[in-house]
Amino acid sequence: MKIKEILKLGVEKLNNDNIEDASLKAKIILSDILNKDKEYVIIYQDNDIEDGIDKIFFEKIERLRKHEPLQYLINRQEFMGFNFYVDNNVLIPQPDTENLVEEVIYISDNIKKNRNNKLKILDLCTGSGAIAISLEKLIDKVLLYASDISKTALKIAYENAVTNMANVLFLESDLFKNIPLLYKFDIIVSNPPYIETDTISSLPEEVKQEPIIALDGGKDGLDFYRKIIKNAKNYLEKDGYLVLEIGYNQRKNVEDLLKKYNYKNIYCKKDLSGNDRVMVSQKGE
Repeated sequence: MKIKEILKLGVEKLNNDNIEDASLKAKIILSDILNKDKEYVIIYQDNDIEDGIDKIFFEKIERLRKHEPLQYLINRQEFMGFNFYVDNNVLIPQPDTENLVEEVIYISDNIKKNRNNKLKILDLCTGSGAIAISLEKLIDKVLLYASDISKTALKIAYENAVTNMANVLFLESDLFKNIPLLYKFDIIVSNPPYIETDTISSLPEEVKQEPIIALDGGKDGLDFYRKIIKNAKNYLEKDGYLVLEIGYNQRKNVEDLLKKYNYKNIYCKKDLSGNDRVMVSQKGE
């Protein structure tokens, strides 16, 4: 079977289930199986494929038809210019979260203007490790800590750190539970679960394939914000920063929580779509 023939069959199957971007996704899957770039399967469409490739290809097409995310099929997602391994044990890093990383980098640069020692940053709910690893790679003179409740997620995050040659200390912890109080951080950053429990059933089918533990933020979506905001000040240096990704409709509620626990200099940054996305505050008195 030739490349163009297997692609044609794959696209037809995807179109039958109204899968978006069927042609592109079929090319990405086949190029990943062949360990080639996407351009290869476009340029060499008359090339024959080796025996067995068709079986692997159509198995992945069937998984795609069942709305499994493409990133889980190729076990890869790009984030902040780095490649990360992902599977169904971790949330898929999204472009909107790059706004969170960029704001932490900006804050770090401002802090370093007034000091020479290394910054200490903690990433809560690290998942694949994308936030922590990106920060470690992009900020000079930094000590990066990252925690997650899931042992499987931490294993994936560790492997991603090795692959990207990033020096991150990973901790198994339910938020702050296993983090010693003697640890004090200049910045605590988190993209916690923040979807309302009742809303999860109405999410796109692909999103519902991601781990529920990384999506479910409780009845009002604020469970993790309450815990993080209440406890983070015990782990922050004087005037330390708390930087949180939020849902598009959560700005006021999260801001009210920050005020309740006496955080100061609160502001919100929007993402490229114009939605509220990153909530920043500093430890108050």
